[in-house]
Amino acid sequence: MWTPDLTGRNPVRYVAIVEALAEAIATGVLRPGDQLPTHRELAWRLKVNVSTVSRAYAEASRRHLVSGEVGRGTYVLSESREAVLFVLKEPIDNSALRFIDLSTNVPAIDPSSADLDLALADIARDGGLAAALDHPTPALIARTRATAASWVAARGLALRPADIVPTAGAQQALLAVLLAIRTTGEPVLVEELTFPGIKALARQLGLPLHGVAIDAQGIVPEALDRAARATSARVVVLVPALQNPTGATMSEARRAAVAAVAERRDLQIIEDDVYGALAATPPLAALIPNRCTLVTSFSKSVAAGLRFGLVAGAGPVARAVAAEPQTTLWPLAPLMAEIACRWIEDGTAARRAKWQRDEVAVRHRLACRLLPNARTGPSKPSPHAWLAVPPEMADPIAACRAVGVDIVSAATFAVTREPPARIRISLTAAETRAELGRALQRLAAIGVTWPADSET
Repeated sequence: MWTPDLTGRNPVRYVAIVEALAEAIATGVLRPGDQLPTHRELAWRLKVNVSTVSRAYAEASRRHLVSGEVGRGTYVLSESREAVLFVLKEPIDNSALRFIDLSTNVPAIDPSSADLDLALADIARDGGLAAALDHPTPALIARTRATAASWVAARGLALRPADIVPTAGAQQALLAVLLAIRTTGEPVLVEELTFPGIKALARQLGLPLHGVAIDAQGIVPEALDRAARATSARVVVLVPALQNPTGATMSEARRAAVAAVAERRDLQIIEDDVYGALAATPPLAALIPNRCTLVTSFSKSVAAGLRFGLVAGAGPVARAVAAEPQTTLWPLAPLMAEIACRWIEDGTAARRAKWQRDEVAVRHRLACRLLPNARTGPSKPSPHAWLAVPPEMADPIAACRAVGVDIVSAATFAVTREPPARIRISLTAAETRAELGRALQRLAAIGVTWPADSET
């Protein structure tokens, strides 16, 4: 069994374990499918607390290095391009240059906010903290469903509480949907440049992805029609609002055209709406509620660390998810659900989403001003920017890191075609607007620009 040598590593023991684990995977000492020691066994070998190992394994799981299942153990995951977004990054060797990470798509943080402090104080005053150590109660689940129904209703999607399935985030919601409807080997249609989460899940579940052409408004209806006919696919996963990575948002006409294709080709649409509250456009599911299932969370608009999401829909897919509570309701942390309910009920969630939307708009204008070929950008300001790099830049990641900025290359998002000469940056990852400005100036100095409006 693997036992790491922590000599000379990070003095924070759980971080040192994750570093050693990442190194062992990179060098082939650990291979995909290898089982790791139990928490207690590794703690005994390293002479550390079991809680230290548990924290290390949890961090390694978050970074997509390992997967842990109760009763089965912890296993090394297969290597993937998507995993590089979650790997511990070493700072560049230049003490005079502050390193700025724009690779992780996280929301901006309001340093003046005391919302969580107030919520926890209120829960403690009401005697509700003890429930955080229990399973979610039927009463809490019912309240969460009703409250979440009001949240999606504000987005323009009217559903009953029974049509809502709360989850521990959007990625878990997407996993629950795919598990409920999948047949191993069955094709799934996605945008030809798509978000890493669906690529990782498809690989793990044995679902081949087929990329469909996109333009400045997202997926092209005619291309979707051809792909559905050619593959006989039943399912398409889309991001209609502030698509990741391109930032495209579907117009009303485009959404109607995509809905018509879904009806004609008998497609079930899984709509990833994690950015929907920032775009402030109605979800596609509002047009075809029986054929479109909404997956969303608070992670991009309210708070990244509040692990609260949901599956919402009136059709057969949402009903299939609701029939398997072990994959959705049981992993939901009561404290997360309680905070989410309170924030929706008292307006905090809507206020935080508006603050995030306003901050995204400011940072988007900053990017338009500082990067060459400034343009108005996507139809709505996006928290991420899809930028062009010079054709002679063979390794965009290395070139950007050389000037102290971490980005994500197009290869992470490409499904079926050769990745374009593009990079994605998160405009909200920088701690401050000033820090974002410094990063943008560095990128502009090495030739990073806005692409032409017609290019994706």
